[in-house]
Amino acid sequence: MPEPNPSSRMSLDRCKLLRWKGMFIEVEPDLSVPSMESGACWCVHTQNCLGPDGDTANPQACKPGRSCYEPI
Repeated sequence: MPEPNPSSRMSLDRCKLLRWKGMFIEVEPDLSVPSMESGACWCVHTQNCLGPDGDTANPQACKPGRSCYEPI
C-alpha cells in the first residue's frame, strides 16, 4: 500500500492502519483547492469503518491509548 502523503493534514500520531481516500492521490498541495478529506475512513484490519475493538475508525479515535493502535 502507498505511504501517506507527507502534506496530509491528518495527524502524525494516528494509527498506521487507518486509511482514507486522500492517501491514494499523488498531487502537489494546492491551498486554493478545498481538502478532499471527506471523513470517510476505514481500518486495514477490518476493511470497514470500525476497528477491531468495535470503535469507529477515524483520525480522532485512532490514536495512542486505543487497544488496536499501531504507531506509524
